[in-house]
Parts: sequence; C-alpha cells; structure tokens
Amino acid sequence: MAHVIGGMFEEMGSRVEYVPVDNQAAFEAIRNGDLTIGHEVWQATHQNAFYNAMEKGGLIDAGTHAAETLEEMGVPNWVIEQDLCPGLPNWEALKDCHENFATPDSGGKGRWLEGPQSWHGDVMPNRLKGLGLEDKWMVKFAGTGDALWVELEAAKKEGRGTIIFNWTPNFTDAEGFTFIEFPPYFDGCRIVDGGDMSTTGCGSPRGWLKKAANFRFPVTHPQAYAAFTKVSFTTDQIGTMAALVDQDKMTHEDAAKKWLADNEEVWKPWTASVLEEAN
Repeated sequence: MAHVIGGMFEEMGSRVEYVPVDNQAAFEAIRNGDLTIGHEVWQATHQNAFYNAMEKGGLIDAGTHAAETLEEMGVPNWVIEQDLCPGLPNWEALKDCHENFATPDSGGKGRWLEGPQSWHGDVMPNRLKGLGLEDKWMVKFAGTGDALWVELEAAKKEGRGTIIFNWTPNFTDAEGFTFIEFPPYFDGCRIVDGGDMSTTGCGSPRGWLKKAANFRFPVTHPQAYAAFTKVSFTTDQIGTMAALVDQDKMTHEDAAKKWLADNEEVWKPWTASVLEEAN
C-alpha cells in the first residue's frame, strides 16, 4: 500500500523515498519529521502511539480509510469445515478440542501462533489465563509476520488444526478465514490497559484504519497532501494488494505497479481532482 500511494505521488510529479521503520516507532518519526506519512494506522494496536504523537505536536490526522479493521486470533475456514473444533467460532468451543491443535513443541497442549511478541506483548497469554484455558492451550510467538503464512500452509498440508493471529484487511479475506468470537472488548479490559484477570479474556475491538502525516506536509507538498487526504481504500482493495505479494509472490514494487495499472478508476479521481483544483 505504501508503494501504491507512492506511485500516485510520483504520477503527480513528486519524488518518493520508502523508509522501513518499526510500526510503533513510526509515529514519533512522523512527528519529528524523519518520516512524512504513515498510510495505515490500526486502531487496535496503534491508537495510543498515534494520539500520543498528536498530543505532543507535529503529527496530524490525515483521514480514515473505508476499510474496517480487526486484529484477532482465528482459523482458516477449512478448520471449521473439517469440524476440528465443533462450536467455533464461539471461543467456548476451545475448551474441548485442543488435541487437534497440538504441535511437537506444544507439550500436548493446543497451540496459538501469535505474531512476534513485540506486536502485542502478553495480550494473548493473558487472554488464555483470563479465560481459564492455560491448562489446555499455549501461545507461541512467531519470529516474523511471514511465519504466520508458513504455518497456514504447513497445517493445511499436514491436515492438522491451527489457530493463528491474523488481521483484516488481508489477503486471507479472499482465501477464507474466520476470527474467533471472544468476550466483547471494552476500554481497559486488558491488563496492559489497567484490567485484571477477570477482564483480560476480552477479545479485540473492531476499529478504524487512519492515515497520519507530518504537520509540514500540507505546506511543503500541498497537492500530494490533498491527494493523500482523499485516499480511502476498502477491505477488498487492500486484500487484493496483499494477495499480489503474499500469494502471487510479487515484489512490493511490482505489486504496486500492477495494482495501480488495474485500478486507475479508483485512484486517478483522487489525483486528478487535486491537479484540476491547482490549475
């Protein structure tokens, strides 16, 4: 998505540099001017860092995408179709099916494969404890985000159940993926946010997907900023972008070029309207 937006800027005559950065450190970098924009701010995991940076000054809210977000543990649809855990997606089904999700490194327990621990800390291990599932399930943290997709493929080939951390929008929206329905989230239910063991079993909130920009961007590049505020991708559009990389194995650069070429009717009105206003 970064290269898609960058391609839009280049079409408008701007030069673009892509800078890899930790997703939590990005907001301070935008505030300080080391980065110009952040194109996807996920409410569930980024809102604290996002609002803290805004409060300090230097970062502005550049609008919200059409896509709604969710970051949660879940299963590929074939797990449900093969009845490996009767009662899913209700979380209470997990009380009686852990054997179908055991792996050689799980000590006989069912395994949840979380993302890297830097993503959410102990949210998922605390959830197991809060729900009283720690005797039957354990959490393993993936070394990288890509390890989640390796696990999906391996579990399907081996015919075993798998529960992994995933999110939407993502390429798995097209493949078929079901998020587990945990007790409803509410502000403060997680231990990291002031909750305790009686509340930390809560699930994840559905939320917005925002865009962030350095406060100088509207002044230094007014046309690019105006186009950026108009950008509003849907779940399907973002899922298609992700599939080009995660399924079709294209580079980010080539995937962006293909998406831009195939979807001119989506993005060209955003850039064209800005250029027309400037003239």
